[in-house]
Amino acid sequence: MPGTAKSGAETPGGDMAKTLLIVDDSAAMRQLITFTIKDAGHDVLLAENGKDALEKLKGVRVDMVITDLNMPEMDGITLITELRKMADYQFIPILMLSTESQVAKREEGRAAGASGWIVKPFSPEKFLEVVKKFIK
Repeated sequence: MPGTAKSGAETPGGDMAKTLLIVDDSAAMRQLITFTIKDAGHDVLLAENGKDALEKLKGVRVDMVITDLNMPEMDGITLITELRKMADYQFIPILMLSTESQVAKREEGRAAGASGWIVKPFSPEKFLEVVKKFIK
């Protein structure tokens, strides 16, 4: 059984802290999301692209994945497709994060197994509102 990246701590709201994998090729975006997630009491694992994410997940289990759409080496849709093939990640929430708001891209993401979509730019409050809908 893979290990977990959980700390076992509680969030400010009293819920158990979750571990989220953030996958984005933009260091600034990873930093913004990390600050927002940690401020809400959760733990963060970071990756720069889909390939990096798959490497970082070896032996670790996360509660949610938030991935950018357009990245070098492996894009978000390919990452989601690969994650959904893995037993530990068939049912966890996976959110797409992108500047793309076209219906065709959203449908492609959903077909790959995305649970939801967040369009950049976003406010930290709106971002957390969406995340909270998927992790309890």
